[in-house]
Amino acid sequence: MEQNLRQFYFFSDFLNRKVYSPSGKRAGKVADLVAERIEPYPMILGMVIQTKGRKKFFLPWERMLQVEPRIILSEEDLLDLTTFLAAKDVVLLRDEVMDKQIVDTYGAKVVRVNDLHFLRVESRLRLVHVDVGFRGLMRRVGWERATDRVLEWLFSYKLPNQFISWKYVQLLSGSDLLHLSVSQKKLSHLHPADLADIIEDLSGRERSAIFHALDPETAAETLEEIDPKIQKALIETTPLEKASDIVEEMSPSDAADLLGDLSEERAEEILEGMEQERAEDVRELLVHPDESAGGLMTTAYLSLTPDITVEAAISRLKSEAPNLDIIDYIYVVDEEEALQGVISIRDLLTAHSQQPLSEIQTPRVVSVKLDEDQNEVVDAFAKYGFRALPVLDDENRLRGVISFRSVLDVLAPDAG
Repeated sequence: MEQNLRQFYFFSDFLNRKVYSPSGKRAGKVADLVAERIEPYPMILGMVIQTKGRKKFFLPWERMLQVEPRIILSEEDLLDLTTFLAAKDVVLLRDEVMDKQIVDTYGAKVVRVNDLHFLRVESRLRLVHVDVGFRGLMRRVGWERATDRVLEWLFSYKLPNQFISWKYVQLLSGSDLLHLSVSQKKLSHLHPADLADIIEDLSGRERSAIFHALDPETAAETLEEIDPKIQKALIETTPLEKASDIVEEMSPSDAADLLGDLSEERAEEILEGMEQERAEDVRELLVHPDESAGGLMTTAYLSLTPDITVEAAISRLKSEAPNLDIIDYIYVVDEEEALQGVISIRDLLTAHSQQPLSEIQTPRVVSVKLDEDQNEVVDAFAKYGFRALPVLDDENRLRGVISFRSVLDVLAPDAG
């Protein structure tokens, strides 16, 4: 059944929408959504439909021919709501969740549920977040676009979503409150790490369905946050062309880690589908053992020659920043790629615009060798407190840079 579903929905997208029969006759409007009471992310079983006579019936999800651009039933008859509710363990989202207060573990009031956020998994929707932000309230009353325009015009500001993952929320029977099983600090915007959590929590089939529906950029950002074992399983089941597009969007170091876990044949097929320059960067990283400095480094950094001015360097940094893993430092190299010095972003921004980099660079640079053991790399970070360290070959040529995040992965590989 082709329902023409979008990837994401909010509860406010459904509430009070008109529902039509196959003949085009209006059958009623959506009064509520019914979710199965399962963990961690409840599945939407159907809708409560209110007719003109204000009677309420149940519309199973399977009986919908179409959701967009209008909701159309596959049959004229609706089910008796009372009979359905008596036979199932379900949650009426409008009655039991919307507008309820969320309290933390100490019983202090946090915020009200202003909207609910759903994610399409195959042909069904799952409840994945509650929206407790002001944007959710504006969306609910139909003022979201107007609010966006006003804030953009006055302050160049876009009002963010403010989500709490549903797995942290518990329903309290006989109460007008919900219980938040983590501290208030867990309030967050939807982030690739949150999407990664959802994917990891679901079964293999549903996990693949979500991942394969993502665009390459979102998939790449999400994949970087996922457990390596699940990373491997997802990319192995992804069609080759899309797999290449996804890996191409990843950080070179993360891409190399992922491809290193695949078979040589599969890894090479993915590399063949990538842009040549990007593929060569990843291939260079693949030749180094995981436990060495070369295995920890990335090639996505900015290196410039000493004669370039501060103004030109800032311009280059702005244009290349979206593709860089290292933006804390600029590395100064000669024509042979030999490392001459390093410049912090702070020093770059406070220098005179026409100064050449040679005048503001720090010539004494702490670095590590390609084959240096990862434990020695960790010791260097701990001793000097840098946010990144350059990696040199035996000829003192810059081959890559290790980020502090890579060191954290060594110290706490299971921390995520």
